[in-house]
Amino acid sequence: MLPGFPSAQPVEGFVGGLMIGLAAAIMLLGVGRIAGVSGMAARATGIERDGAPWPIAALFIAGLIVGTALFAFIAGPIEAQFPPGFAWLIAGGLLVGIGTRLGSGCTSGHGVCGLSRLSPRSMVATATFMIPAILTVAAVNAAGGAW
Repeated sequence: MLPGFPSAQPVEGFVGGLMIGLAAAIMLLGVGRIAGVSGMAARATGIERDGAPWPIAALFIAGLIVGTALFAFIAGPIEAQFPPGFAWLIAGGLLVGIGTRLGSGCTSGHGVCGLSRLSPRSMVATATFMIPAILTVAAVNAAGGAW
């Protein structure tokens, strides 16, 4: 247990980080493409014509779904807490989708792959989405609306 973080799972976080890094490295070294989830999803659904070949993008997205299902099957149901009200989930999803299109990438593309390559564009993008996210969480917690 970490002081101040009673629910922290550092080993699980470390293993998850290694798996994300390994997937990003395989994608970059094997296919020569950045493993950005929003870009892969856009390519797999036909929203975007450029990027990884369609079969690679479709398999990448399918792997996320199958991997999650496999984990839930092995480890049991995943307990998740969501904000009150379905409208918040829809609004958040739409805003994230719009933001990833405007920013030409998401947290995986810019935050994981871009920062590891020391990309100036990714540094600006990551700061642009992390600072408002931190401020939003702080504001919601201060207002007593933490979920």
